[in-house]
Parts: sequence; structure tokens; C-alpha cells
Amino acid sequence: MLRSMVRAVGAAVRHSTARALPLSCPAPNPNPITARPFTRSLWIMNSNGASSGHRPKLLTSRMLNPSVSCGCGGMHTEGDKAFGDFLIDEIKEEKKIQKSRTLPQMSGGWEVDTNGTEVKLSKTAAGEKITVTFNINNSIPPDFEEEAEQGQEKSEENEPEIVSTPNFVVEVTKHAAKHTLVFDCNFPEDELGHGDGEEESDIFAIREVSFQPEGDSEWKETSYTLNTDSLDWALYDHLMDFLADRGVDNTFADELMELSTAAEHQEYIKFLEDLQGFIKCK
Repeated sequence: MLRSMVRAVGAAVRHSTARALPLSCPAPNPNPITARPFTRSLWIMNSNGASSGHRPKLLTSRMLNPSVSCGCGGMHTEGDKAFGDFLIDEIKEEKKIQKSRTLPQMSGGWEVDTNGTEVKLSKTAAGEKITVTFNINNSIPPDFEEEAEQGQEKSEENEPEIVSTPNFVVEVTKHAAKHTLVFDCNFPEDELGHGDGEEESDIFAIREVSFQPEGDSEWKETSYTLNTDSLDWALYDHLMDFLADRGVDNTFADELMELSTAAEHQEYIKFLEDLQGFIKCK
């Protein structure tokens, strides 16, 4: 009987001690320095902490901030500074060779309207509306760099001039017609010399012709398009005469190139200024 009571009391004591252990005897914590040493924030790792300067820095300010930052939120490296200085000189040089700050006028009663890199020429004649549009982007011939490299051996006076030769679209609309006659034109490289024969050759060419619904800004793929590569020359000559009668001839094409070249140079300088401002964070 006594042994049974002793065993019961001992079991009760062990049971009570085991349940109370988490409250009265908590398990020892691991060393806080070695348990998870890289869970601290970068800010803490970069500071001296509360224990003054005895603890070495894990990350220095040079590693966190490789460049100087300003209110724009961007970085400013030594390369950016050199880039900005280069752009300043480049802008000055481009402005020196800029012929005029304003765009040249077109003869023949054409009204000029610009929207960024897009230029629109328009006029009315004998109840018809003629519109010519072109974009100066990618209008510098790709072989210009080749000519420029060859010109490096020559004097500066003989350096080739940059000429913009954009593709352009001519639209002719009659008041009574439901469709617009559209010509897709370009400047062939072999025709830019005006030719040396008895008769002056055309410096521009018609690539495609089609009818498009009036008022549509984009060509309909469902409309038949006439490609002039395999066109009868008699029909092609009549199409060129049709344009010439409405003021789109060699004189017009020369003036269009002059206008496009001036507009392209103007936009190029503006791009350099915007780029310089972006680099300098102005």
C-alpha cells in the first residue's frame, strides 16, 4: 500500500515538472551572433551600431553608392560627366553648321505643317486636294557613312553633306470621288545625280499606286496596289505627268529634300539637347 502511494506521488511530481518546464525553465537560446548572421538589413550592416566603432563594417559606403545621386533619383558617374561634356561640344558644332533655325518654304503654294518628325504639305488646285506626307526618320541614305569615311582623307571643305531623302506619299482627292488616288514615292540612289543626258531624268520615282478610301490614314490591304517595277513605261510616264501637272515634279522634289534635310538636322539637334539634359538630369 505504501509503495503504491510513493509511486503515485512520484509520477505526479514528474508529470507536473514536465508540463511546467516551458514556463519555469525555458530552453537556452542559440548564440544570437552566430545563428543567422546575414539576416540583418544592409543599413544595420553599414552602421557602427550601439557598440561604437569596435565592430568592423561589412559593407562600406563605396560599395553601396558607386556614384553620386541627385534629386532626379538617377546615378551620375564619371562616364556620365564625360558623356555630358561631349554632348555640349557636339551641340555647339551642329549649331555652327546649321544653315537656318527656321524651315525653308516650299514654292508652288504648298502649306507646310510639322508634327514631330512628320511633315505634311498640302494645297488645293482646280477642285482637287493634293497632300504630300513624309517622315524624316531613317531618311539619311545608308551609304552616307561610307562616303564620310572616304571623305576623311580629304579636306574639310570637300566633306560630303548630309542630305535627307525620305520616302513620301502623294494623295490626290477629287470632291466628287469616293476614293483617293495614292502614290508611294521615293528617291532612287541612281537618280539623285539628275542624269547627264540630253533630257533631265526624274530624281524621284513612283513605287506603288492604289486607290484608298477617302479620309483613311492607313492603307487598306484589301485595296489593289499597282507595283511599278513591272509596269509598262508608257503608263508609268503618264502617271509621272499626272503628278507633274499637280506640282509634284523635280523642282518640288529638290525643295522637299531641302526641307527634309533642314527638319532632320533640327530634330537631331533637339535630340542631342534632350539627351544632354537627360544625362545631366536637368
